[in-house]
Amino acid sequence: MTDFSEVTELAGEEVSSEQVMRVCTRYAWAVKYCDGKDVLEIACGSGPGLGVLAKRARSLVAGDISESILGRARRHYGSRIDLRVMDAQSLPFPDSSLDVVIIFEALYYVPDAECFMKECRRVLRRGGMVLVSNANKDLSDFNPSPHSHVYHGVAELTGLARRHGMEPEFFGDIPIAEVSWRQKVLRPVKKCAVALGLVPRSMAGKRLLKRLVFGSPATFPPEVLDSMLPGELHLASLPAGVADRKHKVVLCAARSC
Repeated sequence: MTDFSEVTELAGEEVSSEQVMRVCTRYAWAVKYCDGKDVLEIACGSGPGLGVLAKRARSLVAGDISESILGRARRHYGSRIDLRVMDAQSLPFPDSSLDVVIIFEALYYVPDAECFMKECRRVLRRGGMVLVSNANKDLSDFNPSPHSHVYHGVAELTGLARRHGMEPEFFGDIPIAEVSWRQKVLRPVKKCAVALGLVPRSMAGKRLLKRLVFGSPATFPPEVLDSMLPGELHLASLPAGVADRKHKVVLCAARSC
């Protein structure tokens, strides 16, 4: 079994303030699709957004393939959340039993994304949604995570969704034109480091690199609270089928037709 703790942000760990902001933003975006719905978050990791989802959803189940990582969520949430070990390629739900399937920063760890989308189409009711958040692979300094299989940008996600009878809508988060001066100066350095294979692969090495790029660290929360959600989202609408090179994060809402 792959040890995803090497590549997963876990509660209490040192991360960048931008990472915390990204987590809060994606759950603030997701909750509008989950109000009164039957929701699954797959590959939930230690479950930072499960609390805010549970408050809005009619029902919520969360799962991850890693028992050890899921154990962290169990210790935090106790009986508040239905947590199960499960494989994204074989969802243990009846046909047409869910309204929303969420997979955040994890689609690239699924060995067969086509199989996952086929499963989503099967378990979703008509009009149901698949919500995806991905690091944008189409940036020049993109660095793929260890253990990843295939990264999907806007163009690839468009094809993936439409092959399985879904119509996607896209949004961009964190415009690269608006990042800090430190990031702007170091982006060309990162691009060279990626090309030469010099970017650290361990979380410890990445934490050191992030200190250099992002400055003072933050602590990854065990649970995103309502007070941490942004009051207003500033997401850019992106055209389907066209690679985006202006945002660090791509969000996809694919509706089952």
